[in-house]
Amino acid sequence: MEARTADAETVALTIDIFKNLGFKKPIAIINDRALYAGIPYEAIVVIDKLDKIGKDGVIRELEAKGFSKEILNKVKNNKPNKDLETIFEFLNNYGLRENYLFKPTLARSFSYSTGTIWEIIDENFKSGSLAGCERFDSLVSKFSNQSVPGVGFAVGFDRTILAMEELGLFPDLTTKTKILVTIFNPELLKKSQELTRSLRDQKINTDLYPDPTTKLDKQLKYADQKGIPYVVIIGPEEAAKELLTVKNLKTKSQSTITFEDTLKLINVEN
Repeated sequence: MEARTADAETVALTIDIFKNLGFKKPIAIINDRALYAGIPYEAIVVIDKLDKIGKDGVIRELEAKGFSKEILNKVKNNKPNKDLETIFEFLNNYGLRENYLFKPTLARSFSYSTGTIWEIIDENFKSGSLAGCERFDSLVSKFSNQSVPGVGFAVGFDRTILAMEELGLFPDLTTKTKILVTIFNPELLKKSQELTRSLRDQKINTDLYPDPTTKLDKQLKYADQKGIPYVVIIGPEEAAKELLTVKNLKTKSQSTITFEDTLKLINVEN
C-alpha cells in the first residue's frame, strides 16, 4: 500500500476508534514532518511545546538555544504539501471532513518520526491529546541493516479513560449479582459462607461481602450502590432459629424466613 494511502487509512482508523468509544467529534490534528525540513531537531523539540508554554515561552527557549524566533513564524505559515492534500482527499471520501485539521505547528518531537504525524483530540476535553501517531520509516534501520517503512499510533489509555469519565461516555453497567450475603460479625462469617455456597448451588448469582469487620449499614449501602436487588442478613437471632432476614432494596421491604422460602420469594418477585 502506498505510504500516503496507508497513512490516510490509519488516520481514519484512529478517528473511528474514538467515535466507537462514544466521542461525539474526535479530531485528528495533522502535519507532516517533511515541512520541518531544514529546521534543526533541537528547534523542533522546542516548537512541540507550543501548546504547553505558549508562543512567548517557545520564543524564549528558541533564543536561549541560539535560534531565531523567525523559525516559529516560518513553521506557523507552512501550508499542506501534496502528501497531506492526498491524505485529506482520502479522508474526505470517507466522510471525515469534519474530523481532521491541518496544524502546521504540530511536531511530534520524536527523532524517528518521518512524514505524516497526527494526534487525536476532543475539543471538549482540555487535558491533552488522546492518541499519538506518526510515520516512522527510519525507526527499524536504527537497529538493523533493514529499511522497513512503518506507520502506527498509540492510544493514551489513562487519558482516554479520564476523558470518557469527564465526558460521561461510559455506559451504565448493571450488576448480574442478585443477592449480597452480609457478614453480621466475624463470628458469623462461617454461617454467611455456608449460605453463599447454598445459594450458588441453586444457580443464583450471589456475592459474599469481602470484609467481616465492616459495619452492617455500610454493607447495605454497598449493595445499593452496586444495584444488587437483595441483601441477606444472618445475625445471632437468625442463626439460632435457622432463619434469614431478606431485604429487597428496590421495594424497601424485608422478611425473616427460611432458606426454602427465600428461594421462593426471589423466584416469585423475579
